[in-house]
Amino acid sequence: MDQERLLEILGKISSFIWGPPLLVLIVGTGIYLTLRIGFLQVRLLPYSLKLAFSKNQDKTSEGDISHFQALMTALAATVGTGNIVGVATAVLMGGPGALFWMWISAFFGMATKYAEAVLAVKYRVQDEDGEMSGGPMYYLERGLNQKWLGVLFALFGAIAAFGIGNLVQANSVAGVVNSTFNVPTWITGLVLTIFTALVLLGGIKSIGRVTAFFVPIMALFYVTAGLIVLFINAAEVPAAIALIFTDAFTGEAVAGGALGAVIRYGVARGVFSNEAGLGSAPIAAAAAKTDMPARQALVSMTQVFIDTIIICSITGLTIVLAGQYNTGLTGSELTTASFSAFLGSSGSYVVAIGLLFFASSTIIGWSYYGEKCFSYLFSKKIVKYYRIVFVLAVFVGAVTSLELVWTFSDIMNGLMALPNLIGLLGLSGVVIAETRHILKKIQEEKRTA
Repeated sequence: MDQERLLEILGKISSFIWGPPLLVLIVGTGIYLTLRIGFLQVRLLPYSLKLAFSKNQDKTSEGDISHFQALMTALAATVGTGNIVGVATAVLMGGPGALFWMWISAFFGMATKYAEAVLAVKYRVQDEDGEMSGGPMYYLERGLNQKWLGVLFALFGAIAAFGIGNLVQANSVAGVVNSTFNVPTWITGLVLTIFTALVLLGGIKSIGRVTAFFVPIMALFYVTAGLIVLFINAAEVPAAIALIFTDAFTGEAVAGGALGAVIRYGVARGVFSNEAGLGSAPIAAAAAKTDMPARQALVSMTQVFIDTIIICSITGLTIVLAGQYNTGLTGSELTTASFSAFLGSSGSYVVAIGLLFFASSTIIGWSYYGEKCFSYLFSKKIVKYYRIVFVLAVFVGAVTSLELVWTFSDIMNGLMALPNLIGLLGLSGVVIAETRHILKKIQEEKRTA
């Protein structure tokens, strides 16, 4: 079978898996959990953000890294090409209104991410070296008593880490560095491979320290550039937001007025960006030092807010303001052209450096997810071999065309979501019980403050 035929088959499988049923299931789970926890993502968002960035991190409870480091590790894996290229694709295929549906998916996705983290911490285990392990594979086995679902999740996760979390990210970095700075892809690949190896050698504590330093800088850089664009165009921002809202329900900006395309691409790209429902981020949450599962879950919930409501919105509003989404430009080209329209040649550097930081951090975060899935399936004693292959794959990704890998990794991500969503729905009662505990604890803390 030739590559073109294989790509066509994989593309059809990916479209089927990521069709309306899965997207409805992901968003529907978020809506269901939102109702059951009483819109906690609204009521406790200020408290959650304060907790995430507090200097007084929990140092006495069991765990490997702080609340903040767990959040940054998850953000490192989540904030990637989807925040720059994925948003552009959503607007390209679904019009400005797609942004509204990204926001909707993020709002309910915060509840999903909260539930994932609650269960990840609740059912985590401590290995022989004293390191915490958790995530969907553990709450499917220990909470739902369905180990076979845990095995399926871990299998899909270990494979997906090489795709969306490694090869395609390295390829994106090498490509943008080459086109912007004329650096050969093999040089970028070599540097990125060495950097990844050095970080991974130290395990989760090393990853936590690096991401805690790395992620805030990269996010601040990109968000600052985006805010400059919005400030320059402050008078036009209200009209841009109005366009997003009206197009979300009319689809007029899409060829043929296809409202279904607006909703589909908005929701799909939102899910791809913040990963709520996929089950990846709770693997990092399980490593956090915390006294209660729901306390870390509140911190994890802010990841979706930062990723989609803040960073994706910056990209989306810049693209809508530039108004070049009907000119035939592709995803990365559209984002670059939009920033360049307001910042001149500096705009291309903003996008290039943003992609460089975002994609590099994704590799680090997903390496941890992949090795945890691998150790669940086999043994921690042979995780070092997984790390070696993962590091070598970074170089391969930088110098190879990867359309097949991208499509295959999409399939793996979709397959990860299915057992995870079953776990979330089946264990929603546990989430509610833990939520009652944290609400009572917060009230006690307020009385004694």
